[in-house]
Amino acid sequence: MGERILLVEDEEKLARMVEMELKYEGYEVEKAFDGRTGLDRARSGEFDLILLDIMLPQLSGMEVLRRLRRESQVPVIMLTARDSVMDKVSGLDSGADDYITKPFAIEELLARIRAALRGRAGKDNPVLTAGELSMDVARHQVTVKGQEVELTKKEFDLLRHLLENKGRVLTREALLDSVWGFDFIGETNSVDVYIRFLRSKIDEAFGVKLIHTVRGVGYVIREE
Repeated sequence: MGERILLVEDEEKLARMVEMELKYEGYEVEKAFDGRTGLDRARSGEFDLILLDIMLPQLSGMEVLRRLRRESQVPVIMLTARDSVMDKVSGLDSGADDYITKPFAIEELLARIRAALRGRAGKDNPVLTAGELSMDVARHQVTVKGQEVELTKKEFDLLRHLLENKGRVLTREALLDSVWGFDFIGETNSVDVYIRFLRSKIDEAFGVKLIHTVRGVGYVIREE
């Protein structure tokens, strides 16, 4: 079975042409014609790569990308008719893996897809560590001193974000935005509650000190 690609593009003629070429190359393709449908399908986690147009009805490609990046690192190549440097910068800053401007040659698109999928292979199985704690992201598994720790999805996501920023102090607002998303801004006590959950399952349960409070600022993971 070929890799699965989601194509989010409102120009149906172009979408059909790209779909045909991708299928010819052995990829499985699904199409969405507006941003909201595209985001819903992208969140299913069934795709190896997403081709995402910037100018979309209902939700812009930038907004789709921003929301998707809160929960998924699936490779995203932005498609756009606009060749402005600012669009490229904001797309890449929002977490796009690559960028291609319409009209494009299908050979160039295929080359960029291959490169993004190769890049993904290297990122797919990171293991994050701090002291005697280890997180296998692909397996959704956390161990401390070799013993597995049961975490809810939100606890896992919060711990992962702290581990990815090991040694950096993260404010409650930054953690809220990255882990809970835009809708929760203002409810910073959610962060404190989940930090308590993590501490009881990790620091207190195993007699380690990994999750530190920086008073008046936020939280940081530091190795003992």
